[in-house]
Amino acid sequence: MSIIVRIAPKEATATKIGSTGVLMAPHDDILFSEIPGKKGNLGEITLNRPKALNALTGDMCRRLHEQLLGWESDRTIKAVVIKGAGDRAFCAGGDIRTLYMNGKEHLQTAQKFFYDEYRMNAAIFHFKKPYIALLDGITMGGGAGVSVHGSHRVATEQLLFAMPETAIGFFPDVGAGYFLSRCKNNMGYYLGLTGDRIGAGDAKWLGLVNHVIPSEKQDALIEALASAPFSSEDHRQVTDIITEFSIELEPLLFNQKTLIESCFAAESVEAIVSRLEERNEEWSKTVLETLLSKSPTSLKVTYEHLTRASAMDFNAIMETEFNIALQFLKTPDFFEGIRAVIIDKDQSPKWQPMKLEEVTSERVASYFMKKAQLNMTTV
Repeated sequence: MSIIVRIAPKEATATKIGSTGVLMAPHDDILFSEIPGKKGNLGEITLNRPKALNALTGDMCRRLHEQLLGWESDRTIKAVVIKGAGDRAFCAGGDIRTLYMNGKEHLQTAQKFFYDEYRMNAAIFHFKKPYIALLDGITMGGGAGVSVHGSHRVATEQLLFAMPETAIGFFPDVGAGYFLSRCKNNMGYYLGLTGDRIGAGDAKWLGLVNHVIPSEKQDALIEALASAPFSSEDHRQVTDIITEFSIELEPLLFNQKTLIESCFAAESVEAIVSRLEERNEEWSKTVLETLLSKSPTSLKVTYEHLTRASAMDFNAIMETEFNIALQFLKTPDFFEGIRAVIIDKDQSPKWQPMKLEEVTSERVASYFMKKAQLNMTTV
């Protein structure tokens, strides 16, 4: 069995060697290494907070962004691979527990986190070289932001994908307006509003990932990518290499495709609720109960965002999401949702307001007022 050799990238200041043999920078929540290969090296990113399910901090977002810019201009790097440490998660999202602790007293800290995270998402979207994300295990929220925007999204059979933000009084962000609004059969509205969890088969069917491979083949795939003589412009050969490892899994949501498409094609959140009530069957009752447990404000803002985003380009969506996020930070539902779900775990958030009909169109419109710019051209 061959061994993958990793070296520290030129941009990093390596200070110690971890148990995996990877050279680490001083802050080892995120690791960068280079795997020597034919016609160029692979840049490798490891999200290294396994005890926190590899949740993203602001520092991790900034450093990933900086490293990508360096690798993009480095002619010795032919492609980039990103993965999560441990066997439970690729990335469970942003570190919202820390965001809660800091944000309530220091709003600018929370604002800076979203600024850095969204700029990183944009850097991934615009990255010209092959960017291969290995989605093995839990991939939620911010985890989608560091994977779905890349050129090659590779899930394993262990994938558990969700955009659960409406449960914490927020909205599907990190560029979700782009990929959810473009999902077939109104599935993006369904996933964004309910926060439902899906597996690799559904993610592949919806185009959120390009490939599914067995979890135990990840190292073999990385080795194959390193040893293959492709250039940084040759995305097709990367696709062909991944295809050799690919397997097919059944999309379970496909069985509810007609119901979801019908119910979530409604012209408002209230109309979606009405259609679910009219169905009066086990599936629709479960979805209705889930939907009505979410923040009413989050539901209406999410619906409006996905509707608008379907006709917007990526950069415009990211700037819109930045402004929406800033508005959520000024309102009570976001911090109340984190308290109820993450901090106290009583699962009983007190939303303000509590009812859908109390969320006026004027209130929703206030989330889409442009008050800040998101600079996506420089670090």
